[in-house]
Amino acid sequence: MATQSNSAHQEGPAAGRRDFLYVAAGAVGAVGVAGIAWPLINTLNPDASVLALASIEFDISNIAEGESVTIKWRGLPVFIRHRTAAEIEAAKAVPMGDLKDPETDEQRTKPGYEQWLIMIANCTHLGCIPVGEAGEFGGWFCPCHGSDYDTAGRIRKGPAPTNLVLPPYEFVTDTLVQIG
Repeated sequence: MATQSNSAHQEGPAAGRRDFLYVAAGAVGAVGVAGIAWPLINTLNPDASVLALASIEFDISNIAEGESVTIKWRGLPVFIRHRTAAEIEAAKAVPMGDLKDPETDEQRTKPGYEQWLIMIANCTHLGCIPVGEAGEFGGWFCPCHGSDYDTAGRIRKGPAPTNLVLPPYEFVTDTLVQIG
């Protein structure tokens, strides 16, 4: 009986070269795909004009006690409120059990600057801009769906799930704040 040779199961030098060619072709293909994909992925990075707005400095010396201003940071409105002593005391007197998203007044302000409250001015329910010095708790009221925030920007009533968001900020001097 004659033996059949099956070239698919061939062992030896030809098989080793073939395996090397498969691996080498795969590696070259992977490098080529990465070389094409990298510029496409890099276009998703923000451009220089956006990065320039990553942080802003704002002079707070012209904001009188009891007043608020709204500024833009990264395309978002930001409330800066110079709170009165009565507003601070009202915020500190709220029992944590009454809050949907418990945060103390101290957690929402910087030590030594408790009179300044800086928050992103978007309701955490659907992103509307709340009206200042309004609502049942004297803070902010979102007229779109009835979310009511207190004088520390904490949600007290309504559909909003969380407090108004605090952006990253620090006081450069007593009258200059850097947001971002």
